Amino acid sequence: MRDGTRLAARIWMPPAAASGPFPAILEALPYRLRDRTLERDATTHPAFARAGYASLRIDLRGCGESEGLFDDEYSEQELSDIEDVIDWIASQPWSTGAVGMMGISWGGFNGLQVAARRPAALKAVISLCSSTDRFADDIHYKGGCELTENIGWAATVMSWFSMPPDPEIRGSAWRQAWLDRLENTPFLASRWLRHRSRDAYWKHGSVCEDFSRIDAAVLAIGGWHDGYRNTPLKLLEGGTSGPVKAIIGPWNHKYPHLASPEPRTDFVALALRWWDRWLKGAANGAEDDPDYRVYVMDAVPPSTSYDSRPGRWIGLPTWPDGGIAHRTLALGDGVLGHEPMTAPVTIASTPACGQGTGEYFPFGFGPGELPDDQQADDALSLCFDSAALEEETTLLGAPRLQLRLASDRSFGQLAARLSDVALDGRATLITHGFLNLQFRAGFEAEAPLTPGQGFDITLDLDQCAYRLPAGHRLRLALSPGYWPFIWPERGAVSLTVTGGALSLPTLPEGTGREIAMPPAPQPRPGPVRQIRPGTEGKTRSEADGRHWLTIEADHGATLIPQNGLCMASALRETFSIDCQDIADARAEITWERSLSRGDWEVSTRVETVMTSGPDAFQVTMWIAAHEGDTLIFEREFKDFVPRNGEVHIQQGSQGK
Repeated sequence: MRDGTRLAARIWMPPAAASGPFPAILEALPYRLRDRTLERDATTHPAFARAGYASLRIDLRGCGESEGLFDDEYSEQELSDIEDVIDWIASQPWSTGAVGMMGISWGGFNGLQVAARRPAALKAVISLCSSTDRFADDIHYKGGCELTENIGWAATVMSWFSMPPDPEIRGSAWRQAWLDRLENTPFLASRWLRHRSRDAYWKHGSVCEDFSRIDAAVLAIGGWHDGYRNTPLKLLEGGTSGPVKAIIGPWNHKYPHLASPEPRTDFVALALRWWDRWLKGAANGAEDDPDYRVYVMDAVPPSTSYDSRPGRWIGLPTWPDGGIAHRTLALGDGVLGHEPMTAPVTIASTPACGQGTGEYFPFGFGPGELPDDQQADDALSLCFDSAALEEETTLLGAPRLQLRLASDRSFGQLAARLSDVALDGRATLITHGFLNLQFRAGFEAEAPLTPGQGFDITLDLDQCAYRLPAGHRLRLALSPGYWPFIWPERGAVSLTVTGGALSLPTLPEGTGREIAMPPAPQPRPGPVRQIRPGTEGKTRSEADGRHWLTIEADHGATLIPQNGLCMASALRETFSIDCQDIADARAEITWERSLSRGDWEVSTRVETVMTSGPDAFQVTMWIAAHEGDTLIFEREFKDFVPRNGEVHIQQGSQGK
């Protein structure tokens, strides 16, 4: 790097018989290329190399085998480092000077962010499961409402990045490097908790600030069972300077050749078509592919997991002018139809609403991650049902809700869920949206509500593609909270709705054409071996005057034969809320992680507790590191953050 720090890389080169120089593909992540992503990396990078690319996987600064210290996600340091890596690649004798970036989640974010910085060598990006807006539509906040994933992600990051470099690579310096990392562990839970509006912190790295800055060719891929469902179409609609194509399948938060539910598709084939066009200049017609290739899911009974989802792939040649029709249904007296409401209706917040929620990020290795039957939550919500559909209807796009409402407090949240109600009454979640009502005029600053005074909001629900059969009904359910998906407000709220309408994006019969996507190949034996199976479980209960949700996942232990490393991890999450006091919520998260080889063993334990009351949040994190049985590091972090996030009351850490 420009400051002399060295980042670790694994580079797959084309076969010796291939004549260079070659274009290059870069994936830059903090997730430890030598062990944690080894198996996944083996499914993509070697195939790119066989196809005539130099393919590189980089550990970010302070992570895995790289030198330096990690400071934050998508920091200026991270993005400038990636620019240095791209410059280094372009200057190599084996490089043509054309570079592409790819990645999922973290790597999907930084690919777009670096593209917006326009390094000369970066010609193309493939971004999967990412976001264009770090505040309004990320893992921290959703529509200005704090996600419980915010504290969950802070706990995960501290655990992920607590491991040392491998002594086989760093020699005797590994231990001091580890201690340096531990000593400089950032308290991200506090940082993220105190940035409670869309300020400069979140604008940094939010490419929606100026889509036109992106002139690289972007292929954006998402999944309907992922938390990041909006990015592909946001990029299509945003006005980038370069070409954009979008693909959304039925998948969770994984690459589409590894994801669930099925059908999977051949990601390598899709990627090579993109790389060949924009890095090699091949006349393969990739620029003429449909703007939007989308898997329209058929109606199914609600389930917390699916092996597969029935449906069909269609291609829309252009987007946003994709021939979508918009059907508007008025909110009537408990119905969605043509007649407006004749009398106001009120719904009060309750700690029990939200028990049918799924997890924000289904990864495929936790128990029952998807939303359950919505009927129990619907019984605690304000519901508007359509008449039975007279004909099959396909929703494709982002439903838009317009409401006039009032709150009895100076604050409030709105959770809006759109479900498919089958003939037997079971309700399958199609899409949802959330809004902190103090951000009704924008996310720059909170504007307190005037109790009892009506106001108007417009809320776009998440993108969806769902085919409802004739006879089914649509249900819009509104509630002033949705725990444990979003963190509850500072007190109970009653919302009064006096009118509104729901605009449904529908796909007219015959619009778009059915297409085939390349099926995923059968997986090859990977470079890791499971030596202890994992276990998982999820329980809900009511005890001690609180609603409880406990999630436990022991991920087992795996061995990497090629380097002898054995890795293991386990997670326990407990979320609880007072049955009478919605402000009294608590999250407890414990991560355990270890690496070993022969008689060398290191481990860390990260314990996180976040609580709230009517006025403030309190968050405590504790990290301990062991070398063998010897405790070599221990530190506790604490912060107390007012609900308005304006005053920093106390922050401290202590360690040894």
